[in-house]
Amino acid sequence: MAMDSVLNEKQGRALLLHARQVIAERLGLAVDETAQQELLPKEKCGGFVTLKKDGSLRGCIGDLVPAGAIADSVAKNAINAAFGDPRFPSLTAEEFGDVEIDISVLSVPQHLEYRDADDLLAKLRPGIDGVILRLHGASATFLPQVWEQLPDAEQFLEHLCQKAGLAKTAWREEHPDIEIYQAQCFEEEKG
Repeated sequence: MAMDSVLNEKQGRALLLHARQVIAERLGLAVDETAQQELLPKEKCGGFVTLKKDGSLRGCIGDLVPAGAIADSVAKNAINAAFGDPRFPSLTAEEFGDVEIDISVLSVPQHLEYRDADDLLAKLRPGIDGVILRLHGASATFLPQVWEQLPDAEQFLEHLCQKAGLAKTAWREEHPDIEIYQAQCFEEEKG
């Protein structure tokens, strides 16, 4: 989604190969191609690893803020997305070849000031902003890519509230803390 490029395409491809390699190793499998260590980026960025199977979500785990070098974060989050996302059973060796990996490298989240629900709707940029919502100790985030499934901002915020375990109207009625961020995305080539 719209973010100044932090990494180049070679670094993004290296991260994708790195993620695939660490999952394969955990499953006891070999991969055809491994990441060239010298291409793995050293930048410190937040990042998410998303697994998809047949176009549907199969796991997604990440760090909203930098937790060390992005290559280390991707390795940890690839394992967690494959084997530790509580919404899904652990990935199996049989599924591995059918899974596509996406990596999102995140900008630092910024607090979004807004007056009321209408002002919040006006300030969000569908397809560009990832959103973090916090209220009463609960929190949730949607990556910018989620706008593809939920392009209506009200519906986006309702689902985000529900993900956080809140009433779907909490964003409108209770003025939650909102932060936004952008993502540079790398996806495995389908094929």
